[in-house]
Amino acid sequence: MISVNEFKNGLTIEVNGEIWRVVEFQHVKPGKGSAFVRSKLKNLRTGAVQEKTFRAGEKVERAQIDNRKMQYLYADGTNYVFMDTETYEQLELPGEEIKNELNYLKENVLVSIIMYGNETLGVDLPNTVDLTVSSTEPGIKGDTASGGSKPATLETGLIVQVPFFVNEGDVLTINTQDGSYISRA
Repeated sequence: MISVNEFKNGLTIEVNGEIWRVVEFQHVKPGKGSAFVRSKLKNLRTGAVQEKTFRAGEKVERAQIDNRKMQYLYADGTNYVFMDTETYEQLELPGEEIKNELNYLKENVLVSIIMYGNETLGVDLPNTVDLTVSSTEPGIKGDTASGGSKPATLETGLIVQVPFFVNEGDVLTINTQDGSYISRA
């Protein structure tokens, strides 16, 4: 058990049989009434984000989450195969569970698989990945002064807005949090 006064961003807790990660929290001490903790929690099973208020000093169950380093190997039909880098065990995840993460996965990328006991809760991507541009319109000489952008399709099928100087075959560094272009790799 853990007190809500000890909340930190990234802490995982169990409330009403669900596993939650603390995204944000705020200790509130109103002039009238007792103190409380206002929090924003993300459900690790469904991905839903919910705001919840706890009384100060209230106890919640801490969820023991295991992050296992794994390497993405290949797609096997609708399943995606990952290998534990220490034990060489393989784990198959259905594509519908990791739809968003598939935009950033290419073979041999190292990721963290979030586990709760024997249940797989999701894939934690690195902050950035390097992906190759598979198609984009050629930049027109003189367009770079405007600082504009154009769409580019990457090797995983992800479409991002990139500067005009980016060409097909370039390797780009992409932010996995919001899918934005950072730089050429």
